[in-house]
Amino acid sequence: MSSGVSSFQLTSGAPANTAIERLSAEKPEARIARFERLGLQLFSVANCFITFGRLAGRSNSNGHPISEMEAVFSDYFPLTEDVVLIDDLTQDAELAQLPYVAGAPFIRFYASYPVHDMHGQLVACIRLIDYQPRKLDSTAHLLLADMAVLIQHELALTSVCQQQHELLKQNRYLKREAMIDPLLGTWNKGAIIRSLGLELERCRKAEKPLSLMFVFPDQIELLRRDHGVSGADQILIRMVSRIRSCIRPFDALGRFGEDQFLIVLPGASHLVSFAVAERIRLAVMMHPEPVNQVPTKLTVCTGTVSTDAFPDADPEALVGLAERALLSAKRAGNNSVVQAEPGQPT
Repeated sequence: MSSGVSSFQLTSGAPANTAIERLSAEKPEARIARFERLGLQLFSVANCFITFGRLAGRSNSNGHPISEMEAVFSDYFPLTEDVVLIDDLTQDAELAQLPYVAGAPFIRFYASYPVHDMHGQLVACIRLIDYQPRKLDSTAHLLLADMAVLIQHELALTSVCQQQHELLKQNRYLKREAMIDPLLGTWNKGAIIRSLGLELERCRKAEKPLSLMFVFPDQIELLRRDHGVSGADQILIRMVSRIRSCIRPFDALGRFGEDQFLIVLPGASHLVSFAVAERIRLAVMMHPEPVNQVPTKLTVCTGTVSTDAFPDADPEALVGLAERALLSAKRAGNNSVVQAEPGQPT
């Protein structure tokens, strides 16, 4: 749904790429791979896996045949609450017959240590594999326990970050929805005024002009009287679509009052704003809208103001000047465009 929104951010605040969002954006595989690299260095084994289920075919094996064989071997063992230490696989009659023990790559050592979540539920196992029989001393046992706790904390942090990320997305959505007119999909009054302030500051820093205009549908009161609120609302919806087709994607369009629209045109001079106002006037006039299946001719009055004519005006003053120009357009009759000029009577 387009709202005639310019490229500025209506939210005040923090950069879009927050720490929580960066953590949430990191792939789970990358987090797990860090612990696997750590395990390789801590225990000086051929491979270390953190498994939550099947390992075979996992993307971070990088397609190495040996790693894939080790993963297939690891999948022979289910996740278990028990600490499993097998110093020499060939000493177990059943395990010695496994393909990658009896044959290449001749795995000899296997260890598994459980990883629990914050609620004590088994979620993963640390798996160590080597090609020489070996024993883990008491220090290695402590390191495995410490590593399991670190993984537990990492999983808890990941869960919190994901929840926070979802909350941030929902808050942004709700904040945006609070700034949108629910009927027309334009910015509401508060949002369009904020847009004006932000764009005016931006244009002054860039030494560019800014224009704004009020647009008022001339026949709206008659339509509301003759066809009710619902009929008039349908006309406003179609009229907003006409207006949007006449402005740039980064121009901001907002519903300022019940039947008034305010358009902010960053970078537009008074000549450009007049041309845009004329384009809107003609687009509405040349396309009669069906009311109860009868084409009805509609027109608009427009009042415009530009900072190249009023370089020192603040947002409030610009709105006041545009409103007075709109009032002059109404007094001039339907289907009129009036620009605010210095020295005009108020």
